[in-house]
Amino acid sequence: MDLWQEGDPIADTTAPDGPVETRWDRRRFAARLVNPANRRKLTVIVVGTGLAGGSAAATLGELGYRVKSYCYQDSPRRAHSIAAQGGINAAKNYRNDGDSVHRLFYDTVKGGDFRSRESNVHRLAQVSVEIIDQCVAQGVPFAREYGGLLDTRSFGGAQVQRTFYARGQTGQQLLLGAYQALERQIAAGTVEMNSRHEMLELVVVDGRARGIVVRDLVTGEISTEFADAVVLASGGYGNVFYLSTNAKGCNVTATWRAHRKGAYFANPCYTQIHPTCIPVSGGYQSKLTLMSESLRNDGRVWVPKAKGDDRAPRDIPENERDYYLERMYPAFGNLVPRDIASRAAKNVCDSGHGVGPTGLGVYLDFADAIGRLGRNAVEARYGNLFEMYERITGEDPYRVPMRIYPAVHYTMGGLWVDYDLQSTVPGLFVIGEANFSDHGANRLGASALMQGLADGYFVLPNTIADYLAAGPFAPVDANHPEAVAARADVEDRLARLLAVDGDRTVDSFHRELGQIMWEHCGMERTDAGLRKAIGEIRALREQFWQRVRVPGDGERLNQALEKAGRVADFFELAELMCVDALHREESCGGHFRAEHQTPDGEAQRDDERFAYVAAWEYTGSDRPAVLHRENLTFEYVHPSQRSYK
Repeated sequence: MDLWQEGDPIADTTAPDGPVETRWDRRRFAARLVNPANRRKLTVIVVGTGLAGGSAAATLGELGYRVKSYCYQDSPRRAHSIAAQGGINAAKNYRNDGDSVHRLFYDTVKGGDFRSRESNVHRLAQVSVEIIDQCVAQGVPFAREYGGLLDTRSFGGAQVQRTFYARGQTGQQLLLGAYQALERQIAAGTVEMNSRHEMLELVVVDGRARGIVVRDLVTGEISTEFADAVVLASGGYGNVFYLSTNAKGCNVTATWRAHRKGAYFANPCYTQIHPTCIPVSGGYQSKLTLMSESLRNDGRVWVPKAKGDDRAPRDIPENERDYYLERMYPAFGNLVPRDIASRAAKNVCDSGHGVGPTGLGVYLDFADAIGRLGRNAVEARYGNLFEMYERITGEDPYRVPMRIYPAVHYTMGGLWVDYDLQSTVPGLFVIGEANFSDHGANRLGASALMQGLADGYFVLPNTIADYLAAGPFAPVDANHPEAVAARADVEDRLARLLAVDGDRTVDSFHRELGQIMWEHCGMERTDAGLRKAIGEIRALREQFWQRVRVPGDGERLNQALEKAGRVADFFELAELMCVDALHREESCGGHFRAEHQTPDGEAQRDDERFAYVAAWEYTGSDRPAVLHRENLTFEYVHPSQRSYK
C-alpha cells in the first residue's frame, strides 16, 4: 500500500512581495477593516487560553467583537504557557551588542535550518519590539538591572543578549498579563468564558468554519457553538510521545479534528527535543520536567572523558572532563541551538560517557558560575529552577551538578496557514504552537512566547478583520445538516470508545505508542525504523479499538473518556508524523535522518529536493494522505550549511 500520494502544489498568496521590511505594514494597510459598530455584530470563537489564545480573545474583545473562549482547564490561568521558564526574545538591542530586527530575523531563519518562510519570520521579529512594551504596560515583572532598565540574557542560537525574562517564571508572568486582559473583557461582557469545555469537532458550512462541537467535561453535555470565524490556539502535540515536558492534558484533538475537516497539516515530523530536561527515572513515569535553557547561560555541560566513569562529579578533576559543547562548537559553546545540543548529548551517552543510574544523562555544572558570581547572584537568576530540581531529584544543584538529558518539548509542525494565519478552511485561523508558520525545522529558545503573543496581540486581530469584513455570514443553528452531522460524529465516537469494554487501560496504549515514536521518530530516524513504526502504530491502533477499556459513561466527569479520545487522535497523528519523516530524505533541524549526515555527524540538508513545506491533506484513516508542497524561496537569508563552530 502506498503511504502517501502527490497532490497539487500549495502557495501562500496573501504575503505581499517586495522588500521584506515593509511587507507587514503593506499587508495591514491593504487589509479590509471592520468599523466598530459592525464588530458588535460579529462573533469569533477562540479555542485555547494560553498566550496565543488568551491574548487573541482579550484583544478581539477590546476591539468590540463578540468572543466565545473555550479551554479544557479549570481556569485560563492553567494553560500550558504557564510552564515556559526562560524568557521571550525581542530585538530591542538594549545591550547595544549588535542586535536588530534583521539579526533576529536572520537568527530565526538560520536556527530553523532554512525551512521557514522569510515573510512570517521577519514579521515576528518586527512585532517582537512591540510585545515587550505591551507586557511592561500590563505590569509583567521582567527582571531589571541595577539602574532600573529591563535586563536580558543569552539563549541558544544567538550571540546577542535579547531574551527578556522574569527569573524562571517568564511564561507564568506573561500568561498572568494576558489573563488580566482577558478577565477585563469577560467583566465588560465582550468575552464569554467557557472553561472545562473541550472542542471535539469543527463545524464547516458551505466551505467555511462556522463553529465547534464541545463537551462540558463536568456534566458530559455536548453542545454546538457557532460564530463567524473560529480561531484555534490549542498548542502542540508533543504528548504523542507520552513522555514529554508538556502538561498531561496537552493534546492534538482540536487541530486534528480540523485536519479531518479539510485543514492541511504541515511538517508534522518537526519535533523539538529539548536538551535540558531531568532524565527519565523509571518505566512508570508519566511526564518529564524541563529545566530552562537559560541555565546554559551560566551552567557548563560536560561528561567524564573515560567511559563508564561512575565517580562522584566533584571527584573527577578538570583534565578528566569533556566540556563537549565548548570543544565542538567554540563560537557558541553551551548556547548552541536545541537540536544540536540534544544530538550531541545523545551521541556522548551512546558512546558510553553518559552519567547517572541509566547512563542517559550529562552534567550541567554551576560551580564556575558560583565561584565567579557568588551564590546570591546565581540564586537571583535561577533560584526557583534550582529549588524545583532539588524537590524532584533530592540533589542540591548548588553543591552538585544537575543531571540532564534531551526530551520531547515543542512541535514546529501544525496546521498550515497563510500569511494571514488562515488555514486551508476559510474562516479557520490558527495561532501560536498550533500552526507551523514561524520556526521551520527547529525553534530557537525563547521564541515560543514571542510567537504566541505576536499572533494574539498584533497579527491575528489585523488579519481576521480582512476576513470578517465580508460578514456577518448567513445564520447557522444546531438544526443545520452540517451541525447535526458534526454533533452525531462526536456522539458516535464517544459511544464507540465506551462500548469497547476491553482489558487494557488508555494509558497502557498511550505509553506503548510513545515508546514506538521515541524509538523510531525521536532524536534519530531511519528509513527502516520509520517503516517499522508505521506498521506497529497501525497494529496498535487496531488493538486499541478492540481492547481499550473506558470505565464509566459520558454523562458526567470521566477523565478516562477524555484521554481515550485524545489517544485515538494521537494514533492517526503518529502515523502521519512517521510518513512525513519518511518522505523527507534529508536531515534538518529537529528532523535527523541517520542516512543523511555530514562526515562529522551534523545534519545534512538537501535544499535542491526538500526546500519546501510539506502540507498534508486528510483523505481517510485507511487511505494515503495527499502531499502538497509549498516551495520556500530565500531572498534575504541564503541557505548555507548551518555552523555554530
